[in-house]
Amino acid sequence: MKRRDWLKAAMVMGPAGWLAGCYEKPEVMVHEPGKYKGARDPLLEKHARPEQKQRLIERFNLVQVDR
Repeated sequence: MKRRDWLKAAMVMGPAGWLAGCYEKPEVMVHEPGKYKGARDPLLEKHARPEQKQRLIERFNLVQVDR
């Protein structure tokens, strides 16, 4: 009878222990759309320059002409 009780306990505790080990606390961050709140981004400053915008337009036109 002891073996049967041990088997029942193992069948209950085994999956419970497995599920407890796989638990991960969810971390959800909600951001406002269109507002960057991360670290300082050097590309934003570079993109503000007209010559950089022109280079990006030229690069885009090189690969998108057939579409």
